[in-house]
Amino acid sequence: MKIIVDAMGGDFAPQAPVEGAINAVNEFGVDVLLVGRENAIRASMEQLGYNEIPAGIEIMHTQEVVEVEDNPATVMKEKKDASMNVGLKLLKEDKADAFVSAGSTGALLSMATLIIKRIKGIRRAALAPVLPTEKGSAILIDAGATAEATPEYLLQYAFMGSYYAKRFLDLPNPRVGMLNIGAEPNKGMDFHKHTYELLQKAHKEGKINFTGNIEAKEAVLGHVDVIVTDGFTGNILLKTFEGTAMYIKGLLKNVFEKNIKTKLAAGLVLKEFGEMKKGLDPNETGGTPLLGISKSVVKAHGSSNAYAIKNAIRQTLVISKSGLIEDIKQNVEHMSLEHAHDA
Repeated sequence: MKIIVDAMGGDFAPQAPVEGAINAVNEFGVDVLLVGRENAIRASMEQLGYNEIPAGIEIMHTQEVVEVEDNPATVMKEKKDASMNVGLKLLKEDKADAFVSAGSTGALLSMATLIIKRIKGIRRAALAPVLPTEKGSAILIDAGATAEATPEYLLQYAFMGSYYAKRFLDLPNPRVGMLNIGAEPNKGMDFHKHTYELLQKAHKEGKINFTGNIEAKEAVLGHVDVIVTDGFTGNILLKTFEGTAMYIKGLLKNVFEKNIKTKLAAGLVLKEFGEMKKGLDPNETGGTPLLGISKSVVKAHGSSNAYAIKNAIRQTLVISKSGLIEDIKQNVEHMSLEHAHDA
């Protein structure tokens, strides 16, 4: 399997994408095509001790780079030779099996939608990160791809998130909940009430396991496996998760380093503390798939280090082999308002 990696995307490009790609080749046996400025890529390889291009790695030279400040709506036309643009076109041409980038989220979403296209019938692609919870992990969908949503969007998010949880989290019947201000069916705005009816209908038909509304605290406690919401609310929840995780890690570190007694205590729980830190670290998952796009496209965090890029490639391999996209394609008819309104 071959994965295209945007070598110029992210805060630590090209060093992190290059090192992450080489580590992925060595650990997973995958082939990687690095797209970006060849001189910069080769310089990064030399810093890692490689005077020649390592086996399993190819380079596609491009001169331009998509910057964070670029307009997602126009960057595809303005920077035709950008690494992200070229990489997605190569994926469209079946020159590889998937694409990974830590570059601009807006640009990646826009380009993937225009170049690769959405699965026919899917209204909007969605970002679906994996969040740590008290009981394991949960899929958050949407986490910021589309700020304003419709009930039909959320119905489709619920289906796509459910299929993702089945494939990636190995859950046979994932519990789906809609993020709201209360658990009762009549909570929230008309938008939420309408969406609730659609999700409940899909549940009664046996298409998804919708358990009802959930509050944010219940999402953290792991009451559901798929958290469905609009992109605006979802992004706020995601950033709250990330900030809370950073706060807790810093707080515990300060406690354990306070004095000799706490340092001794830290030694006794070092393994458990390490496991907890690992669970809170977004670098462990590596990336977030753009669900609803017709080929595998994964967005790595903008601050991804080499370890995160390697894990994003690992995640991409799992998704590409899982049949997730086929699951969505084969069930699009159940995700439309036309179907939902059938008697």
